[in-house]
Amino acid sequence: MIYKTKGTCSTMIDVELKDGVIDSVKFTGGCNGNLQGISALVKGMKPEEAISRLKGIRCGFKPTSCPDQLAHALEEMIAK
Repeated sequence: MIYKTKGTCSTMIDVELKDGVIDSVKFTGGCNGNLQGISALVKGMKPEEAISRLKGIRCGFKPTSCPDQLAHALEEMIAK
């Protein structure tokens, strides 16, 4: 699923689930090294676990962040 981010330096997140776990996450834009790290850390994790860890994280004075946007993308995926 491609998720268009809102309020972050990254513009899109490509998330794939396989057998109920996160198989891959690829961000477009944003802080490349940090986002590669987040993608590697959530791989193999259940979406609900990643959401509970990432939702609500803020970037500076912004009301959201790339990890928070990933949580929103995952919520949207599991709601379908």
